Amino acid sequence: MIAPAYLKKGDTIAIVATARKNIDDNLKPAISWLKSWGLEVVIGNTIGLDKNQLAGTDEQRAADFQSQLDNPNIKAIWCVRGGYGTVRMVDLLNFTKFKQSPKWIIGFSDVTVLHSHLNTMGYQSIHGIMPVSSKATEEAKESLRKSLFGESLQYTVPCDQMNRLGKASGILVGGNLSILYSLLGSPSAIDCTDKILFIEDLDEYLYHMDRMMINLKRNGCLESLKGIIVGGMTKMKDNDIPWGKNVLEIIDDVTKTYNIPIIYNFPAGHLADNHALILGRKISLEANDLESTIVFE
Repeated sequence: MIAPAYLKKGDTIAIVATARKNIDDNLKPAISWLKSWGLEVVIGNTIGLDKNQLAGTDEQRAADFQSQLDNPNIKAIWCVRGGYGTVRMVDLLNFTKFKQSPKWIIGFSDVTVLHSHLNTMGYQSIHGIMPVSSKATEEAKESLRKSLFGESLQYTVPCDQMNRLGKASGILVGGNLSILYSLLGSPSAIDCTDKILFIEDLDEYLYHMDRMMINLKRNGCLESLKGIIVGGMTKMKDNDIPWGKNVLEIIDDVTKTYNIPIIYNFPAGHLADNHALILGRKISLEANDLESTIVFE
């Protein structure tokens, strides 16, 4: 997987909207973070656009993103927020100039569309906090900075009682489970063969989670994995008649036939402590009875 050039002080990063609108004056904290890292900031034309839920039309969002892709002075593109809508504009993009001079694409949630699309083309990207992540922990911010500037990145977290112990190495893929599920069968669907899969999600019914995991299994996405990292499964919902398992039990049940290590409750996803993950990068993973370690090569 090709890694874009790491940033250096003086480089410029663009903030754009690919999905839900961002019409509030809420970017000052994020701009301050970037300035403190020695970076310059360009605000895309989609910031402030308002078309119902979206930041302008599909064509407007694609044109703004394309402009940043093609501008040689822009070294990274930071998606302002998630929601829904990136999938409506991804097929309008032309990645010809990006391939000539790759740059980091950053975000999570609905931005999983871009991560997955880039992955199919062989490029790395960063799953991490977004400009509207005003409650992000200092650790989450620092992990994004390290990822952008090419510093050593590794995490050690306490062992979760549901972890499946073991060691694995492989290229990290994934993101938001609902988005991964929705991309199956499309040109943006990831290839999970010999990969380590990261998943997270927000505000889903438990039976929806079961359906999505079963669909990944039926599509052959689980059988050849080297390992799984389960991030935040936030604000899960149940019906009046309970599903009968919580979200982690659902994942454990669907994956129980695979002899691979699984880390549960890793701090990434719709959480304040959303640690950056370099998707498309080879990692080493170890889960033992004391702690779990992830090292990016």
